[in-house]
Amino acid sequence: MRLDQYQWSRNPRGLHVYSAFQTPMEHDRYSRPHFGWAKLLAATTDYVDDAVELMRRGITPIVRLYLGAWGAQPFNREFQAITNAFIEVGVKWFEFYNEPNLGVEWHPGFDPDWRDHDNVIRPLMDNWLTWAEYMISYGCYPGFIPLAEADTLQRSSVLWMEAFLRYMFDTHFDRFRHVLNNGMYAATHPYIVNHFYQEMPGEGPFSARPPELQNAGEPGWHFEYPYDPIGQANDPGRTVYGGTALTPYGDPVGLLAMGRMFNERATALFGTQAVPVVGTEGGIFAFRDQVYQQDTRYPPYTERSHAEATVAMFEWIAREAPPWFFGVTLWKEDDYYIPGTAPAIGRLAETPPILKEVPPLEVMGTFIPPALASPTPPGPGPIRGQADFHMILLAPGLSSEWFFDTARDYWDTFRPIVTTAVELIDLIPSTQSLAVTVISPADLVDTLRRAINGRYPNIWFDLIEAGDLETVAATLNQRARVNRRFG
Repeated sequence: MRLDQYQWSRNPRGLHVYSAFQTPMEHDRYSRPHFGWAKLLAATTDYVDDAVELMRRGITPIVRLYLGAWGAQPFNREFQAITNAFIEVGVKWFEFYNEPNLGVEWHPGFDPDWRDHDNVIRPLMDNWLTWAEYMISYGCYPGFIPLAEADTLQRSSVLWMEAFLRYMFDTHFDRFRHVLNNGMYAATHPYIVNHFYQEMPGEGPFSARPPELQNAGEPGWHFEYPYDPIGQANDPGRTVYGGTALTPYGDPVGLLAMGRMFNERATALFGTQAVPVVGTEGGIFAFRDQVYQQDTRYPPYTERSHAEATVAMFEWIAREAPPWFFGVTLWKEDDYYIPGTAPAIGRLAETPPILKEVPPLEVMGTFIPPALASPTPPGPGPIRGQADFHMILLAPGLSSEWFFDTARDYWDTFRPIVTTAVELIDLIPSTQSLAVTVISPADLVDTLRRAINGRYPNIWFDLIEAGDLETVAATLNQRARVNRRFG
């Protein structure tokens, strides 16, 4: 399948309904600002008539089955009946499951974790794949499960997505490739906070206009976080996967971040070339009457500059985003219309949309099956000169808080990645190298050495045995004083 064969409005602007029970919709709220997507929540078939009217107006509906705290339960007859009602009127874009890295999507008392293979990853992937195969059998487009943007160890969007794709690779390789090549898309939730800016005229890519000077009709906008010039100047080397001491579990909070991660990992594992991505919730929060600056590295925004940035974001998607990024449905309708209409709606209404030119790019690229490819060791590549990354790995029972409290001089000098998760090593590609300083009590040294050297032959293993924490702190601080990273 090619990117240009997906059926949609080609208009990246979108808006999310505010409830699963708000029908009949006020359709002018979608057509007057020239929206090209409408995200619907279907707990019943009530939105079917609205979907027909939206399509009549040139707006593409995306239907998320509204499951409640569904956890990893399978697609059942009730949801099949609802789905079929939408299929019968011509809807093609669907979602099943939503943000499973949050406990609210599971039964009360269950705390989901990407490391829980049997209760979380396996049933989610098995049941999603069965549903996706049902959808493509009707010529529809199943959305891969969107995650809440998070950067803590348990909730990390990056680690969850990696666990999903690794499971598909290990367990359902051919089935997943078939779905990828027959209409699948990746659903993301890019709530981008203030991770955007517009350059000052003539002052270069590191300059940023204050909110009162931002203008959607002028050039110089940046929405490529975390790869934009300001972000890289503040934390060099940061990627969606992390890669710096400040981002040990990844940084997914950008317009393209999780879509880029999905495409890069799907290319590496399944041989894709470009998988469509739709942000089915997200955008810049439509706050009212205040100044917001969630990340102090970037300019704040106001209600007025929010309107300029929202128009600019959609135009940037049409003109500059990768061909696989099809748009965003803003969260959500009531936030833009209650109390009163947000300035962004007026600016969108007075600004004709720019349609996205989608090239005839094949979803699947030229692919060598893993069994035929030249074998390469797993994990990071060999060190040439010095490692590209340095990781402090704390054994079970040690906390990163302890490290920063007692070894601040070492961290300030060398800025390693600090973590308790061996799994993070998998996120460093074979094109880059890694040295790991392991801090461990004596009884766990052999276990950790086997877990690292036994699986990742290219890693440099540096050990500090934690007989007592005061000695460890003294060792690290002595290294900092003599500017020697490793022992």
